Amino acid sequence: MNIGYARVSTEEQNLDLQLHALKGAGCGVIHEDFGVSGASVKRPGLRKALRRVQAGDVLVVWKLDRLGRSLPHLVETINALRERGVGFRSLQEQIDTTCAGGRFYFHMLAALAEFERELISERTRAGMASAKRRGVHVGRPGKITPEMLQQARRMIATRQRTHGEIAALLGVHASTLYRALK
Repeated sequence: MNIGYARVSTEEQNLDLQLHALKGAGCGVIHEDFGVSGASVKRPGLRKALRRVQAGDVLVVWKLDRLGRSLPHLVETINALRERGVGFRSLQEQIDTTCAGGRFYFHMLAALAEFERELISERTRAGMASAKRRGVHVGRPGKITPEMLQQARRMIATRQRTHGEIAALLGVHASTLYRALK
């Protein structure tokens, strides 16, 4: 069975074009999201469509961007469908994972998405390394400020309190204090 999914982002848009195309593609059931961004996690119509499709069914959309905004998200969603034995069709891009050519095209998209993720990761690591070389702290801020550390060292030097008591005064765990003192 072909199950359709249609979505428009704003109240000013309408679903007529998508609905007409999905009905023309043989969709017996069409789930809709009206006024919902593709980037939104909360898309009740898509959630219903994904729950409805079963092995042997095909989820049909008018255009890829109706299903999701990012290539990695699309790949993840379509792979999840494939694992359940559900096909996927996008009418505008002529992607049909129920045939060899459509699966090949989809695998090319998946490879591009993986390449994009790896490039982002490489750029992030390079940026962090560059920041470290310039002396910029990378990561979340420390729980102990330099002033707190100086105060802790004074208390330790004068043997006023134990490490555990000092940590409690500073509002941190004793192991955090020990790491900061190293």
